Amino acid sequence: MYQFSSQDEQYMQLAIELASRGRFTTTPNPAVGCVLVRNGEIVGKGFHFKAGEPHAEVMALRVAGEKAQGATAYVTLEPCSHYGRTPPCALGLINAGVSKVIAAMRDPNPQVAGRGLQMLKDAGIESAVGLLAEQAETLNKGFLKRMRAGVPFVQLKLAMSLDGRTAMASGESKWITGCQSRADVQMGRAQASAILSTGVTVEIDNPSLNVRWEDFPDDIKSEYSKENVRQPVRVILDFQQRVQPHHKLFETVSPVWLVSDKERDLRHFPDFCEQIIIKTTENLTALSALMQRLGERQINTIWVEAGANLAGALIEENLVDELIVYIAPKLLGDQARGLCHLPHLTQLKDAPQWKLQSAVKIDDDLKTIYTRECND
Repeated sequence: MYQFSSQDEQYMQLAIELASRGRFTTTPNPAVGCVLVRNGEIVGKGFHFKAGEPHAEVMALRVAGEKAQGATAYVTLEPCSHYGRTPPCALGLINAGVSKVIAAMRDPNPQVAGRGLQMLKDAGIESAVGLLAEQAETLNKGFLKRMRAGVPFVQLKLAMSLDGRTAMASGESKWITGCQSRADVQMGRAQASAILSTGVTVEIDNPSLNVRWEDFPDDIKSEYSKENVRQPVRVILDFQQRVQPHHKLFETVSPVWLVSDKERDLRHFPDFCEQIIIKTTENLTALSALMQRLGERQINTIWVEAGANLAGALIEENLVDELIVYIAPKLLGDQARGLCHLPHLTQLKDAPQWKLQSAVKIDDDLKTIYTRECND
């Protein structure tokens, strides 16, 4: 088994940092970084910016030029082996004459799935895999989930008071958290392929559900122009046809997919609005069917912003991969509205269990991230 050195780790860490620069733009492709090193010198660096544009390996090879000959390539994901919008990166590395390729992890994409590494091996190029694999996994949670399970990675975002309330009894909820937390939400939206909400939320709150570039931190704004930040698809569960053309949702020119179980007339809606018709079956709920459909449409990550009913339904159906909770230093009292509706939960022993992954202070608020403890 290949023994990775501390220098190997440093170069792969740089590749991961490069890859993260594509996190707002690459979907449906994964974010990938590449570093080329020859005789202890970095001769090329690159990352994948957008689907249809050159992959990370190609960008790094362009920088390196002839210096790629005999170099070691550090790549955050196994080089692709198939012709898509661009030629195979494994072939590009072979033609450039690299001597070794170290990949953080294998690509579970069925079109790759070990074939890239096999191409390198067949060409006599030494390869190794598994360096900083956990970090590489975290970088592309959505893409990897879709490749392995055929469905997106679901992030449920909630904001609550210290006593677990999301709104006053009257429905007033603006604003529970502070402005810095709301700005942080923009970063979450921007990294998602789609935002999922409901017609009820659209009708009551009239949100835009878009990405507000002006709320990004200055260092991010300096790296990404407003034009380069992709707006996610807005997916709205609208079985009661509450969404109408006058809603703010349609002021941002970005796809809106209205989900229902029956056709509706969209002649008065913008061209970027379309329908997804979902039919439930004996073994498949509407939400499960929707996740399968979104996976087929190459949606990697879903950011959920909705009320207690959808939050509870997603949790009860075990469809939430990551729970993101912003906690504000307020007390709203027991008459205020609760965090999520779990009507089938009657015993404490059956309560969904979550594992804390991180807790970060944002001004006076606390941002916590949880993953499901077990999924049986």
